[in-house]
Amino acid sequence: MRRFHRLGLSAALVAALMGGTAVLAEVPATPAVATDARALRAEIAPALYELAYSAGQKALFVASAGGFGDDAPPSKILRLDPRTLKVEAEIALEGRGFGLALDDAAGRLYAGDTMDGAVHVIDIAANKVIGKIRLAEKVKGEDGTERPAYNLRELVLDPARNRLYAPGLTFEDSVLYVADTKAMQVEKVVPGFGFVATGIALDPGAGRLYVSNMQGALYTVDTGSLEVLGKVETSGDQLLNLAPDPAGGRIFATDEGHPRIDGMRAKAVPDYKVKGAGNLVLVLKAADGSTIRALPTGEGPIAPLFDAARKRLYVTNRGEGTVSVFDTESYALLEKIALPAHPNSLALDPASGALFVTVKNGEDAAKGAPESVLRIGL
Repeated sequence: MRRFHRLGLSAALVAALMGGTAVLAEVPATPAVATDARALRAEIAPALYELAYSAGQKALFVASAGGFGDDAPPSKILRLDPRTLKVEAEIALEGRGFGLALDDAAGRLYAGDTMDGAVHVIDIAANKVIGKIRLAEKVKGEDGTERPAYNLRELVLDPARNRLYAPGLTFEDSVLYVADTKAMQVEKVVPGFGFVATGIALDPGAGRLYVSNMQGALYTVDTGSLEVLGKVETSGDQLLNLAPDPAGGRIFATDEGHPRIDGMRAKAVPDYKVKGAGNLVLVLKAADGSTIRALPTGEGPIAPLFDAARKRLYVTNRGEGTVSVFDTESYALLEKIALPAHPNSLALDPASGALFVTVKNGEDAAKGAPESVLRIGL
């Protein structure tokens, strides 16, 4: 029964936590709509999730997971012109795409498929899928359906070590997948990451990888030995996503405060004591997980993005429909950018400072309606 419980995670976690071949012919232009003096918005495709900006290609990539019905559109990676948000190419996926990780120097984009427990490998110069890395093996549940033993969400690349890291999450005991990006196969599976491991961040200079979970724990992994060096209980409860500041020895962690996650955790970890209400960004000391500051956000913070050059932290607040902008020296809230519906994921053009945001539809949107990407000039 516990194994079946693990296999039933996909639909619930995609909803609560995420909140092929190239088409080289000309794709019809998507009209972009200016929402204010700084923002450009374009409706792109259904079920948009993460973004990746390529300075080398001067392109913005966004994952569309498609849909879940028999008549739903297929999943794809869309290549956008970062200035106009016009769709330049569509890269079809045999499966689905959610989380993204970019190795710009190598010209490779990695797209995680949480429903299949695998990662698509994409050549971004040729706009085509060149391989697939199987991470989570599939097992059969009591209903006879095969599903991955662990679900995927965030991906982090370590180009110097030719590695990709991905938490494999469950209600019971999550794992860390370590994949060799040259061999395109799993190198090691590290167990012991607790209830629903979600966040992940890398400090390549220190040789440290940080993994967080939805019971407020932060783990430190040595990227040389791939051993877990330690676990600390932070002041948060739902450490959904992490953004590292290696030079400052800090980790920015969104503490989501999602009632549905609280309910799931109460059943899976009944002795867990809730520490707060969430809706925060925690500024953690990387060395010991202690809290430097707790920064209130809007409802449902999802994605933190640290801009070291400008000393800014951007955070999407999915429930409130805003992006918070913090000064990372004073921790002052500089502004909240009001956006339509539900802002989800972020990417940054470091040279221009342009911020890209995926915006998910509200409940009143038609089924299968396209979701949006915004470009905000800050």
